[in-house]
Amino acid sequence: MKKTALILFLTLNISCESIDNKNPNIILFFVDDLGWTDLSFMGSKYYETPNIDNLSKSGMTFYNGYASAANCTPSRATMFTGKYSTSHGIYTVADNKDLVGSERGNDKTRKLIPIKNKRNLDLEFFLIPEMLKDKGYLNAHFGKWHLGNEGFHPEDQGFDFNFGGNQTGGPKGGYFSPYKNPNISDGPKGEYLTDRIGDEVVNFIDNNQNETFFAYVPFYSVHTPIQSKKDLQKKYLLKDGNENHNRADYAGMIQSVDENIGKIINEIEKLGLSENTLFIFTSDNGGIRAISSQSPLRAGKGSYYEGGIKVPLIFSWRGKIKEGSKSYERVSNLDFFPTIQKIVGYKNNDLKLDGVDLNPIFEGRNIEKRALFYHFPIYLQAYNVQEDNGTDPLFRTRPGSVIIKDNWKLHHYFENNKKELYNIENDISESYDLSKVNVQKTKELFNILNLWRETNNAPIPFEKNIKYDQKFVDSINLLIIDGKLSGRINTNW
Repeated sequence: MKKTALILFLTLNISCESIDNKNPNIILFFVDDLGWTDLSFMGSKYYETPNIDNLSKSGMTFYNGYASAANCTPSRATMFTGKYSTSHGIYTVADNKDLVGSERGNDKTRKLIPIKNKRNLDLEFFLIPEMLKDKGYLNAHFGKWHLGNEGFHPEDQGFDFNFGGNQTGGPKGGYFSPYKNPNISDGPKGEYLTDRIGDEVVNFIDNNQNETFFAYVPFYSVHTPIQSKKDLQKKYLLKDGNENHNRADYAGMIQSVDENIGKIINEIEKLGLSENTLFIFTSDNGGIRAISSQSPLRAGKGSYYEGGIKVPLIFSWRGKIKEGSKSYERVSNLDFFPTIQKIVGYKNNDLKLDGVDLNPIFEGRNIEKRALFYHFPIYLQAYNVQEDNGTDPLFRTRPGSVIIKDNWKLHHYFENNKKELYNIENDISESYDLSKVNVQKTKELFNILNLWRETNNAPIPFEKNIKYDQKFVDSINLLIIDGKLSGRINTNW
């Protein structure tokens, strides 16, 4: 959108007879790669997040909140469609070579030919912003989109305004202006992207305070590259960390996100909109373990152990959700669509959503018992072979599926039909595989998982990879064990 058109768009009050002023404004903060413990209200003594802490105090915090996938694109696609990845076919992100992204890692280390991955979120899907548009909402997108190339951007999928969203997963030019992003006009040299996004959201709210709006704020931060403002980095260099949280530049990025969330919340309060605004705060997936360990959770981004999918989650709506309330229900961003549908009174009951409405929890009631499912029929190579603590040193995860039901979690891997069973209430670190001890529970969950895969036509890779070389794998593993191979690895070695 040209700059002149953008100014007109933001300054005009758009009249729309279909607007239902009883519905709340909705602001969804969707931070990128922020881990479960990367906030002070979640226990960190190093990161400082006073504004997000206050948001937690103002509403309900879910301590068993999950992302619907372990990396960026599938988590976003599932959240917006309200449907599992088996419906939209997006399981991972395209790699740096601009491929579909399912054949990660060295050919010689993959036993199976993975399922092909879709790059774009098909336009046939009905998304949260499209539902809200039907209810008279003005929809604005600020930051990272990462759901497709040209023709599949935010303005093609229900948003009236797009600031910064395109096919890229990280800020192409880094976090300082010039940004090298066609959907962001450059600011003064050295302007910080997170601050700019915060300012754009505040301007949008100020200019459209008489509208009913949905502001989706998927900060590019704290995605790599890890770049903090210099003064914040210096601040954290002088602060004592611990073995899990100690990286000053990453801490500075988190503080910038927190400051800008505070800026946006303050604007809502200043305009007297607090009682008519629903805030949702979460992360798209777990944090990168080599940058910020999520201990006691195992692994991190890209893995289907808890560290890759468990995320901070807050719902806050003054007068509607009890202040300082807590929930330990296992919920997911898959549930956002039916929850928002109920809140805004969208009457189409034929959407066939996979999540559940969370409103009963806000009212102090229970939701229906259900399982959460994850299906990942592809490969995702290691980020850091010594730090990941994933499926094995070469991969954060190999092709497989996961079911979480009650306090039990079953992993099933396709290469060797391996099953792992954990009680994630007693063993949050997923350290003790109980599949051979509790055979009955393993069988029970496996049968439920199989039925779900059959019902959802989940594609399972079965074709053998003729390039697989066990001797090569053994030699690489020996180098890792001997400490001769560490850090980030080239997938071709």
